[in-house]
Amino acid sequence: MRRRIVALTVLAAVLAIGLFGLPLAAAVARYYLKDERAELERTAEAAALSVADELIRDQRPLQLPPAQPATRLALYSPTGQFETGNGPADADAAVTAAQRGDVATGVAGDDLVVAVPVADNGTVVGVVRAATPHREVYLRTAVTWLAMVGLSVLAVAAAWLMACGMARRLTRPLDELSHAAQQLGEGDFTVRTSRAGIPEIDSVASAMETTAHRLGEILARERAFSANASHQLRTPLAGLRLQLEAALDSGDADLRPAIQASIDAADRLERTIDDLLLLARTSGSASAPADLDELLAEVRESWGGLLAAQGRELLVSPPGAARPNASAAAIRQVLAVLLDNATTHGAGTVTVTARDAGDVLAIDVSDEGAGIDAGLDPFAQRREGGGRGIGLALARGLAEGEGGRLWLRKPVPPTFTLLLPIAESPNP
Repeated sequence: MRRRIVALTVLAAVLAIGLFGLPLAAAVARYYLKDERAELERTAEAAALSVADELIRDQRPLQLPPAQPATRLALYSPTGQFETGNGPADADAAVTAAQRGDVATGVAGDDLVVAVPVADNGTVVGVVRAATPHREVYLRTAVTWLAMVGLSVLAVAAAWLMACGMARRLTRPLDELSHAAQQLGEGDFTVRTSRAGIPEIDSVASAMETTAHRLGEILARERAFSANASHQLRTPLAGLRLQLEAALDSGDADLRPAIQASIDAADRLERTIDDLLLLARTSGSASAPADLDELLAEVRESWGGLLAAQGRELLVSPPGAARPNASAAAIRQVLAVLLDNATTHGAGTVTVTARDAGDVLAIDVSDEGAGIDAGLDPFAQRREGGGRGIGLALARGLAEGEGGRLWLRKPVPPTFTLLLPIAESPNP
């Protein structure tokens, strides 16, 4: 592309110079020829005036005035006889034409000739012939043409330099775009390109950056899905396993209640998978306010048995009239993380309280455990055993994606509070 830009620019410059230069060169040649003839005519007329009195009075000898070194003057009688000066012995065509009383021009060999008659009351009494070599005209024309060629070369060189600069300016952002595209193809979704000041190229760069950002978000969500799924599915699977083991240990011949409980647990597990898939592929914004009564009922059903198996109790307070303006999937998964941490790392009774906190809806999850050490960030992502990290970091991200906030309200006893925007009440 760079070579093409330079070649097209230089070709356009050469074409423009040719279109204007060739007619100008022809005009210059004609101008110098006409100017040389005019100069010879002036020289011959001046000589004719200087010898007119002598010719009229028929005084001899006749003397022509001096002329330019390259100009030769000669005087002829009305009959064409050579009188004096520097010219051919016999009158040529120009002298013969001037004997009729008009200025005549012509070419004699390599000379440019102008003949001027000397008249006395309309009678030609002599003819002054002025001649100069054609090479004088050729020399002036050649010098001018050389100057024009030199200026043309400078113009083409300037066009080449400008074309090179323009080509670099145009291709540099394209090279950056190519490099950015290669980085994007290699999986670097943080690629950024500088703006070139050219709207078309800047538009492509902006579109590429937007595409890279979206691809990065999609890939990040897909990568996070596996980690989130493994964390969020562990507890429902554990509950299902406990129910099946309890059914085996009971020795009861009627396994229908255990099977039904297992089916219910499998339904909750399937719902958890659906929630994770939905959250992995969407921005998390709520399409409709969640039903908090239904969510808290699911909490009692899902977590009551797990805590009871540990000899612990789950208390869920009835919600007020406020409804959260957040997706049910996000709230369900945040509560799952908080309850999993309370079940795994806490002790005693686990309490879930939904309350109206003014402009927001607050949901508190607490237990009677020893609490969290001072200076420890419970939301820092840690994958080692014994920590609260990856699940709480996920929960905080889900809460912020819904326009809410998750924070540790009290370290002892550990109390996490989920703040969610309140949905507007429908008009009656």
